[in-house]
Amino acid sequence: MKKLLLLTSGGDCPGLNGVIRAIVKAAAHDGNWQVYGSRRAYCGVLETPHDIIHLSDDVVAGIHVRGGTILETVNKGNPIAFPTEIEGKRVLVDRSNELINVISELGFDAVINLGGDGSHRVSQHLYERGLNIIGVPKTIDNDLFGTDYTIGFQTAVDTATEAIDRLIPTAQSHNRVIITEVMGRDAGWICLHSAIAAGAEVALLPEIPYCIDTIINKLQTRFDNGHGFANIVISEGAKPIEGEVVSHQSTEFGYENPVLGGIAEQLAMRIKAQLPIDVRVTVLGHIQRGGTPNAFDRVLGAEYGVLAFELVKQGKFGLIPVHKNGEIKPISLKEATSQYRAIPLEHVLIKTARSMGICLGDT
Repeated sequence: MKKLLLLTSGGDCPGLNGVIRAIVKAAAHDGNWQVYGSRRAYCGVLETPHDIIHLSDDVVAGIHVRGGTILETVNKGNPIAFPTEIEGKRVLVDRSNELINVISELGFDAVINLGGDGSHRVSQHLYERGLNIIGVPKTIDNDLFGTDYTIGFQTAVDTATEAIDRLIPTAQSHNRVIITEVMGRDAGWICLHSAIAAGAEVALLPEIPYCIDTIINKLQTRFDNGHGFANIVISEGAKPIEGEVVSHQSTEFGYENPVLGGIAEQLAMRIKAQLPIDVRVTVLGHIQRGGTPNAFDRVLGAEYGVLAFELVKQGKFGLIPVHKNGEIKPISLKEATSQYRAIPLEHVLIKTARSMGICLGDT
């Protein structure tokens, strides 16, 4: 029996368990592979003793309806810069060669990593060093290049849309402006999709720095026309033309990205300073990562999982299945990480939003 190792790395999202289940079921159907899981990404391999579990049919039974990941995950376990304490000092150590050696010593023939853009830059690095690895695209931000959809994105959009739907009646009842802050560090896919789906008046994206005067004019016109409320959706990574992204540096050792959050409150204060209206803020935060994956993400996870296993069987490594123009196909990890997938300004959804009168904050 050949041995396959799975892991989930980076942030969690709905649909990960469905991918794990699909891979295990495909391997069981093939009959020549045993599947194992490294807990907390690569940490399960690098820890002593190893924290690796056997993924049998019984273990994965019914997990496709559960959010999160049964393998757990970390966003500060990069084997290229692994958080390590040496003689009382905390340092980042390249343990990638050690990782590859341990995987080989444990008898694994291949690895499948479920991750996003940052995770698969690590996958590409490990592939270049000789690891037989396949990627699977997951991230609620939908910002991995080469694919139209990543695991977790559609469920996150559903969650954000439902939240905005619930906020509209209370905004209307109290004649308020309600600002909903959604996730999206450098790409506004969640914001744009949910704003269109929920019928928001304003959508502010990281890709388009906003002008506060444009937003004030939009709100003033709406209230002047007898609409006594408004809903604004804003990505956490949005910023004003003359300002910066609102963030602070994480105190977690090994976590490299700045922690975003607070742009909605900043915008609310600026609106209240210029208009005599009540403005409230709702930050969805990690609510978007949790919950039951929707049907789209369950089906997508099954497709990704099955193709990832087929690529392993065929010995075709350094690849990642993607969803492009309605087709599931493999591309190279190098291509998938060659650039960042922000929303192109000529994208059809940008045009759709503008044509429907949604203000995107630009002049």
